[in-house]
Amino acid sequence: MANSLLEIKNLVKYFPIKKGVFKRTVGWVKAVDDVTFEVYEGETLGLVGESGCGKTTTALTILRLEEPTKGQIIFDSRDITKMKKSDMRKERKNMQIIFQDPYSSLNPRIKIKDIIAEGMLTHGILKNTKERYKRVRELLDKVGIPAEYMDRFPHEFSGGQRQRIGIARALTLEPKIVMCDEAVSALDVSIRSQIINLLKDLQSEFKLTYLFIAHDLSVIKYICDRVVVMYLGKIVEIADKKEFFANTLHPY
Repeated sequence: MANSLLEIKNLVKYFPIKKGVFKRTVGWVKAVDDVTFEVYEGETLGLVGESGCGKTTTALTILRLEEPTKGQIIFDSRDITKMKKSDMRKERKNMQIIFQDPYSSLNPRIKIKDIIAEGMLTHGILKNTKERYKRVRELLDKVGIPAEYMDRFPHEFSGGQRQRIGIARALTLEPKIVMCDEAVSALDVSIRSQIINLLKDLQSEFKLTYLFIAHDLSVIKYICDRVVVMYLGKIVEIADKKEFFANTLHPY
């Protein structure tokens, strides 16, 4: 069995419900409620569940874009819940995310060459501008976007092309794990299969690990190795893909 790259232990993320003039806390939204699972090196783990079950919040909490209420997040043998925010920012070069909406996830005022190169600037990688843009051209080629389009703005691309640009951005820093948050659900069916095949090809080439968040079981069946089912903030089932589709336990 492959080594564990990411281990989530009893992860909790509650959001306060506040009411009244003084905004007193009167209850809690249990978005992620005592969640435990592992992601192994080189695999694609599917995290499935209906809308609002806590899938995206789980991913954002793993990245510490949302701070956990309690629990442990062990990434590459280190507990990142104990990291200072400055250290966590550096660690995120190894943990990237592809967002659901290819229209809102790209800054409309910035050329795509600078959207993709932004991470390299932030982390001090390839400080020479020519080298950065050479890397951008290479990544655009990998995701099927002609390099001569790198001076264009996001509105000049289709939804499928924008998602390819988002994938290129996620790969810029050569991450160990990529969170795919409903990465194909906003796309036309004809484009969806192309993006899924691209993700599989890139996984093989770059030796990536995916946490693939989705609600569409047909997508999960095609791309994932194992499946985790989430319901009302809790994990209700974990199974190998073949076992899951042969003998699903939860009604989802």
